[in-house]
Amino acid sequence: MDLYSKHKTLEIVPDSQFELEEFVVTEVPYKVFLNDQLIGSSMVLPCNLEEFGIGFLFSQGYIQKPEDIEGVRVCEKGGIFVYTKNKKVEKKEVIVTSGCGGTGKISRDMLERPFEGVQEYRIKLSEIDELIKETLRRNEVGNLTHCAHACGFWSERGFEAFYADVGRHNAVDKVVGAILLKKLPPRGAIYTTGRLTSDMVLKCARIGIPIVISRTATSSLGLEIAKRADVTLICYARPGRLNIFNRPDRVIREE
Repeated sequence: MDLYSKHKTLEIVPDSQFELEEFVVTEVPYKVFLNDQLIGSSMVLPCNLEEFGIGFLFSQGYIQKPEDIEGVRVCEKGGIFVYTKNKKVEKKEVIVTSGCGGTGKISRDMLERPFEGVQEYRIKLSEIDELIKETLRRNEVGNLTHCAHACGFWSERGFEAFYADVGRHNAVDKVVGAILLKKLPPRGAIYTTGRLTSDMVLKCARIGIPIVISRTATSSLGLEIAKRADVTLICYARPGRLNIFNRPDRVIREE
């Protein structure tokens, strides 16, 4: 399925009007099933759907570690089916957060249980620059449609992965899902074009990512969670400039 399409528009200015072609992002509803039981649904960019389904279930409190997962398959008719070793599915109490379109939901247990600690990792300022530049360069669908958030991931091996979605939560869920599928190590840094509200920071902290970077801002609860979880929280990040709200010692300034 294409991630965007062209559409004609009529642009009007005070003294004239003319036709243009604009790119429109593809937004598709997908339902997520756990052991054939419907857990929830979301509007998504139709790519990296295995990662999204796994990350979505992690956020809802149904999956905690890679060993929980037996398999995952994506149905073209709009279903993501995840199978785990524990076949019994008990509905979790969820909290609706600041996400748009119902994507911002986390389990109460995920919010309230003690933190187990993040992976320890340090990153150079120049590496953060490369992470930002490469993430934005790869965000073709966002650059064309202006309607997709992007996430990039950096580890000791360099730039590891890029994920995009119409929702900032979904893009982060894809990174989380990739870690649970052992496609990425948690020991590294994530960069997102979305703001860092509580649920965004919480997902990264729970999966063990030590450095969380955003192009934009954090909320008070997002910062509080970063401090509780010992996460390095970075906002307003641009190449050559960033604001570190917590644990600045993980960022190395080269002379």
